[in-house]
Amino acid sequence: MSEQPKKVALIASQGTLDWAYPPFILGSAAAAMDMEVVIFFTFYGLPLLNKKIDAKISPHSNPAMPMKMPFGSEQFQNINWQIPKLLTGNVPGFDALATNLMKETFKKKGVATIEELRELCIDCGVKFIACQMTMDVFGFSKDDFIDGIDFGGAAMFLEFAADADIQLFI
Repeated sequence: MSEQPKKVALIASQGTLDWAYPPFILGSAAAAMDMEVVIFFTFYGLPLLNKKIDAKISPHSNPAMPMKMPFGSEQFQNINWQIPKLLTGNVPGFDALATNLMKETFKKKGVATIEELRELCIDCGVKFIACQMTMDVFGFSKDDFIDGIDFGGAAMFLEFAADADIQLFI
């Protein structure tokens, strides 16, 4: 008699650049460990299933976020810049600058892109469920999303999650 694989149920509720990584990293890692994985994308996590992901960060809403530079000398790159809230929330284009700096830092450190991690999840058999209610509320259509995902509500996800060994809300 063979043992059933462990089940991992993840809820992706955030779509910013920093919050886009955890469901795909955890999902792909669990799948690589031969676990059965379902990720339910709801509210602001739903755009992570868009054909093109346009995730950004917003430093003014994340006080713990370090601002390190992906360029310059090693000493310069290791400075943890404490950017005042007055600047992060009021300077036009600051979010775009911070997003580009974070993407450049990830690239320089060899971190896969969100799109690459999402594709890895698909290749590993991770099941994606797009929340139908969120689609209706925010006006998404099935054509907005990548191929190969399921569409359903909380009940569809909870059927899997009820028997999951690991459940995480991200």
